[in-house]
Amino acid sequence: MLNLQTDDQIWVENVISKITAKMGAVSERSSSKIPYTTSNGEHDNQIKKDINWWTNGFWGGMMWLMYHETGAQEYKDIANFTEDALDACLHQFYGLHHDVGFMWLPTSVANYKVTGNLESRKRALHAANLLAGRLNLVGGFIRAWNDDTTSEDTRGWAIVDCMMNLPLLYWASEETNDPRYAQIAMKHADTALDAFIRPDGSVNHIVEFDPFKGSVVRTYGGQGFEEGSSWTRGQTWALYGFMISYKHTGKQEYLQAAKRVAHYFMANTPDNGIIPIDFRQPNEPAYEDSTAAAIAACGLIEIAKAVGEYEKEVYLKAALKLLKTLDVSRCDWTTDSDHLLINGSAAYHHHDIHISIIYGDYYFMEAVFKLKGNDLFLW
Repeated sequence: MLNLQTDDQIWVENVISKITAKMGAVSERSSSKIPYTTSNGEHDNQIKKDINWWTNGFWGGMMWLMYHETGAQEYKDIANFTEDALDACLHQFYGLHHDVGFMWLPTSVANYKVTGNLESRKRALHAANLLAGRLNLVGGFIRAWNDDTTSEDTRGWAIVDCMMNLPLLYWASEETNDPRYAQIAMKHADTALDAFIRPDGSVNHIVEFDPFKGSVVRTYGGQGFEEGSSWTRGQTWALYGFMISYKHTGKQEYLQAAKRVAHYFMANTPDNGIIPIDFRQPNEPAYEDSTAAAIAACGLIEIAKAVGEYEKEVYLKAALKLLKTLDVSRCDWTTDSDHLLINGSAAYHHHDIHISIIYGDYYFMEAVFKLKGNDLFLW
């Protein structure tokens, strides 16, 4: 139990009321879309752009969160529409990648958990088998990306983001009582413990392994500022991802890893609570990434649930600071716009800087519902 202070409970209830009002309007407008971002406040539609895009599960996840909160049938209907649309990815196959967990955990696994839909179970197990098939056995890592998505040789590449896809494998083992999936997930997590987390708690984004021998070749800055820097969303994928691996396995090393990354994140959070794209980026331009704050809050809350009373307050206080900052200064609560969070950024050296990004909205909502309790845990 989190045992929030009374004023924090009131704040949570107020934010959930604002989320409910916002999503009631937005879901109606975007009921036939799978959004990634907005243009002039209006959701785009990845069904028409890129059905294999890695973020395409988050809108369905938002709908399941709202259905769990309100019981309103329209949210369930939209979530079902999103899940059905993703069948095209399974048929095409070639565009699928390491992020199938992001796509089918918030859609098919969520549907199966809530409704017992056996077609959703089948889709999720299909996706889990695809993810398991990406394991490089000699290196003990799940390969990132495909040959057709970059001009570089990525056969030995792994990325920290994949920690958040592992729950699809844990779920598959729990659902089928077959340990193979969890064994693969833990093999990747163990490799990530050694290769991604640095002694100070910061993390690498991309690690290149020799795909034939398994040894580390080099690291890359990836979506951060430069090699050896500290891409903040990468920190949160590790923070939350290792915490989720701990929840599924009980392995103490994963909890300790999550805490180590969390303490690095908390120590580098500016006093104003605004999270930069990279903790080691130049002061100017002052690029930020609101999505990193939302994801970090989710992980911090889960750590708070797992530790003793003495430690709990540290993580909970940090999560509340991030979320309250987003509420006050980085949320668009008007019902005229489709996005919730502003100032999300895909990467430091990318044109998608200070935009709305769908997973920022999802993780903000997830974090707030966690604070309420009795939340729908999709990972």
